[in-house]
Amino acid sequence: MFPLKIHARYTREQIFVAMGLSTFENQSSIIEGVASNKETNVEALFINLQKTEEDFSPTTMYDDYAINETLFHWQSQNRTSPESVTGQSYIKQESIGKEILLFVREAPKTYYKSTQGYVFIGPARYVSHEGSKPMSIKWELTKPIPDFLWKESAKMVG
Repeated sequence: MFPLKIHARYTREQIFVAMGLSTFENQSSIIEGVASNKETNVEALFINLQKTEEDFSPTTMYDDYAINETLFHWQSQNRTSPESVTGQSYIKQESIGKEILLFVREAPKTYYKSTQGYVFIGPARYVSHEGSKPMSIKWELTKPIPDFLWKESAKMVG
């Protein structure tokens, strides 16, 4: 059982510790939007709803948003195709017992310019995908997205 509570906000460091990727003595150096623990077959997806050129390169301005309260559209890293090992691990998620955890934040920084934590919106199940490099994947959540994030994500679409 994953030790973090759904809909609570966490720093990346707290998430890495919960995933067994980091300790006080040995901190993780992962900076990408995906973190995996191969031993436990758990992968965390770190999602920013608001992306600006100040914080993201043109190749990482992924189109991530809530479709509704329980479906989330996420774009994989640019190198991921449906045929790749990573792409196949998403498509075959259920059959290989892989756990996908979605962590979402409105933007990298708060209004006061401090780093914003991620809201754990829960475990997700693969539904479908389109495209390649990046793959556009639909994930189904076990619990509805909190209202404040749903409204923020819906704004990003409209």
